[in-house]
Amino acid sequence: MGNKVVTFTEEQFEDYQDCTFFTRKEILRVHKRFREVSPDLVPKSMTGNEPVTVRVPLEKMEKLPELRENPFRQRICQVFSRDGKGNLTFEDFLDLLSVFSEQAPRDIKVFYAFKIYDFDGDHHIGAQDLEQSVRLLTRNELTPEEVAQVCEKVIEESDVDGDGKLSFMEFEHVITRAPDFLSTFHIRI
Repeated sequence: MGNKVVTFTEEQFEDYQDCTFFTRKEILRVHKRFREVSPDLVPKSMTGNEPVTVRVPLEKMEKLPELRENPFRQRICQVFSRDGKGNLTFEDFLDLLSVFSEQAPRDIKVFYAFKIYDFDGDHHIGAQDLEQSVRLLTRNELTPEEVAQVCEKVIEESDVDGDGKLSFMEFEHVITRAPDFLSTFHIRI
């Protein structure tokens, strides 16, 4: 009895559990975090089509403590947003946190890491993608020559087929050898 607010329908919960690595309790926690970003925009009850229609603007999403310090915060939001601009619906946000959860398998994390680094979306990580990544990682503290040198070294050590860019398989080969990849590709909710 009482006036308990129903956040999601039973069917929504089942769908979210099937499509993510979260329990019901964690899904509710994700909703709470999403709502905290923009309480004026995000309703307490999302039993209709709100999970796919209510969008929180990128500018607000970037302020989340879990993303605020990440130099790739804008790119991460773009990759997970349906509109490609970084404005996230609840389902986009749920997907994002699911991929960055401890329960997500390595291959899914590698797939999304590749998408995040592939700024131009051409299914390769080329020189421009690497330059953008290095600039973000170093917070623009390197000279253009230093950036070029780092990018050349990455290509030299990782480009197996010699085409001057990294395919998904070449990226995967490098990233699976990085001992700290799983611990750094993680957001705790």
